Amino acid sequence: MYEINETHDPSLMSWVESANLPNTDFPIQNLPFCIFGSDAVDDEIHIGVRIGNEVLNLDACADAGLLGEIEDDESIGGERLWGLLDGIMAFSGEGRRALRSRISELLREGSVEQTSLESHLVPAADCLFEDMPAVIGDYTDFYCSIYHATNVGSMFRPDNPLLPNYKYVPIGYHGRASSIVISGTDIKRPKGQNRSEQEAPPVFIPSKSLDYEMELGFFVGRGNELGTSIPISDAEQHIFGVCLVNDWSARDIQAWEYQPLGPFLAKNFATTISPYVVTMDALAPFRTSAFERDPDDPQPLGYLNGEQNQKLGGLDINLEVYIQTEKMRDEKIEPHLLSRSNTKDLYWTIGQMLTHHASNGCNLQTGDLMATGTVSGKEKSERGCLLELTWRGTEPIDLPSGEQRRFLEDGDEIIMKGYCEREGFRRIGLGECRGRILPAD
Repeated sequence: MYEINETHDPSLMSWVESANLPNTDFPIQNLPFCIFGSDAVDDEIHIGVRIGNEVLNLDACADAGLLGEIEDDESIGGERLWGLLDGIMAFSGEGRRALRSRISELLREGSVEQTSLESHLVPAADCLFEDMPAVIGDYTDFYCSIYHATNVGSMFRPDNPLLPNYKYVPIGYHGRASSIVISGTDIKRPKGQNRSEQEAPPVFIPSKSLDYEMELGFFVGRGNELGTSIPISDAEQHIFGVCLVNDWSARDIQAWEYQPLGPFLAKNFATTISPYVVTMDALAPFRTSAFERDPDDPQPLGYLNGEQNQKLGGLDINLEVYIQTEKMRDEKIEPHLLSRSNTKDLYWTIGQMLTHHASNGCNLQTGDLMATGTVSGKEKSERGCLLELTWRGTEPIDLPSGEQRRFLEDGDEIIMKGYCEREGFRRIGLGECRGRILPAD
């Protein structure tokens, strides 16, 4: 597990004044990575670290020799070795901690490098976040919220909401890496087969039941060789960091196609991720125990059952979903809160997800993205998608504009946010994950 160290000290202040604001997502205790471009710098993309309202250009810092010897006593100063974040993601745990510590030192109040670094800061408002953080070779989406699974199962199988394997296996499916997009990208309404009239053949039309799913994503750091597995005790050494994920879902297409093999065209048309990767090191103060199972529930099988994972494998991350319709934008009505949930309610930890994924010898690779599935809690206000919130469209949501929503309509924008709070530590955030629905072609 990742340890709390001097970089998490709540008394640390930065010479970047906006990083010291009490409600910022990006104090010096966070330091999430991103890929950015800016006309104010050049026409290339760069690796950056978000700090307050600024982005620190790490490429420029490396060129200036400010990062020193980080990985295996090899200097990364003077050369651009990284491209995207894949190189940093593949660092050893020691290398990642050394880099984080060095960046923290550079940005702390009283840093002797402040004058040198000021020219390497770019206002976040001037940055373009249009590129993936890493080369995402593979994307796997899980189904790890028992409250979400129970709610959805109750709609389709009232007498047997959870299938027999759910409490034994972290259920997942392979998504489409090529249709993952960065926050702010518009989403075109997909077309697909719809069989809402059970007595008639299916028709090929734009989806009428378009939905979002509030999820947490995590990136693989170092992978494993084909034919080898990853013990649960080592799982988190293979996880680099997390982001927000909106797994857009066409529920009417899904209802017709999902049997017998599960999600396909209902989900692979688009998946939106936030631009910042919050490292597992930054999340160290916000660890919690794994989900407390009911006494009658089976314990995880041996390969998924580690003492440390049970004690601190969970994450305490607050998640929020907002909607702003086209009418709300026109009338300057602020986005409306739809739900709040927390990753503490995931039945399986991210370590268990990763270990299970590699347990058959599947070779995970640096930059692979995994997502938790919809994060929902016990209460209605904690349901992480419209399918649950409107109970399959039968309980519409009233909006402050006088509109109602059962599912998403053209022009609707979904805004997801995430943040961590714990007494004795600085609040840190994951930023935003946004997407607006455009009409189908």
